[in-house]
Amino acid sequence: MQLFKLKTKINNFDSFADFASEFNLSAKDLIITHEFLYEPFMKALQLPCHFVMQEKYGNGEPSDEMMNKILADVRKVDYDRVIAIGGGTVIDIAKLFVLKGVENVTDAFERKISIEKEKALVILPTTCGTGSEVTNISIAEIKSKHTKMGLADEALLADDAVMIPELLKGLPYKFYLYSAIDALIHAAESYVSPKANPYTRLFSKEAIQIILNIFSEIVEKGENYRFGCLEDMLIASNYAGIAFGNAGVGAVHALSYPLGSNYHVPHGEANYQFFTNVFRLYNKKQPARLIHELNTLLFQNLKISKNVLYKDEFIVYELLDTLLEKLIPKNSLHAYGMKEEDIDGFTTNVIETQQRLLANNYVPFTREEIRDIYTSLY
Repeated sequence: MQLFKLKTKINNFDSFADFASEFNLSAKDLIITHEFLYEPFMKALQLPCHFVMQEKYGNGEPSDEMMNKILADVRKVDYDRVIAIGGGTVIDIAKLFVLKGVENVTDAFERKISIEKEKALVILPTTCGTGSEVTNISIAEIKSKHTKMGLADEALLADDAVMIPELLKGLPYKFYLYSAIDALIHAAESYVSPKANPYTRLFSKEAIQIILNIFSEIVEKGENYRFGCLEDMLIASNYAGIAFGNAGVGAVHALSYPLGSNYHVPHGEANYQFFTNVFRLYNKKQPARLIHELNTLLFQNLKISKNVLYKDEFIVYELLDTLLEKLIPKNSLHAYGMKEEDIDGFTTNVIETQQRLLANNYVPFTREEIRDIYTSLY
């Protein structure tokens, strides 16, 4: 029984220029990135690579339509290596472009074609939440199905993940928070996953400790505190990615997908809305074992007044909500445009399309329990 794997090599550089020199970037490299990253970090280097600016093909998170538009242009390029420099959207797109014989990305997500790696893949994350640089998963909205789908396959693993903290400097505070909260969710969900083991929990635990410490310091010292610990948060995100790449994530992600797909709520922000409610239900259904360990871990790393006694474990999620709300408020689902009649449709969508994720739940959820979470947050 396999417990743990990490096939991706992890690299660290002080600057993008150092990376470009060490990796010998050439005309055989396809770089998928953004104009706002190209201008400050790449333009002056006059690299001979072929550049694709993701925003020219659409805004928001990745969809099959966006990917296919890029694919039509990329077919004209002769490249041996794909280099993704960006957040989750860029990374999810890039992973599909290392595969052999893809004419329509939906065919890959639905596994109508053989999933076979043909190009090398290098990923440079520019947010501190996705962890996708070390996972074998790509997520995209499939427009025709009105939902997100995930393709999980060893062929999507990066050959190299490259950590460059300076690439996070321009990340707006709001997106920094949502991506970091997403990393916290990756760590928490993978900690209690049925696939978790002592090796994966090492990475989950360390990620939780780093993230909560930084969040507490930001609350005390202000949002600019983050600039002094960009590398720490980037590493925490990577740790969380290693954990969930091996153990998986569950209901938080599963319930967030219909909201993100139908109302175009960014991934990390959508996950944040469901985080503590899902874990409260885990506590209610099975308060022993791993959820108790996680609760204790959270309590120990939330900077709590000594006057607060840890008697009722449910208080952990009230305290966590309080901390996160000080950073960025949580919204009601109807604030995104969700309608009351969507509740049943979202519930059905989760059950019919997200069994890959629901299989990683700490405990199974019934249809009524999933519906109740949507109702309580509406």
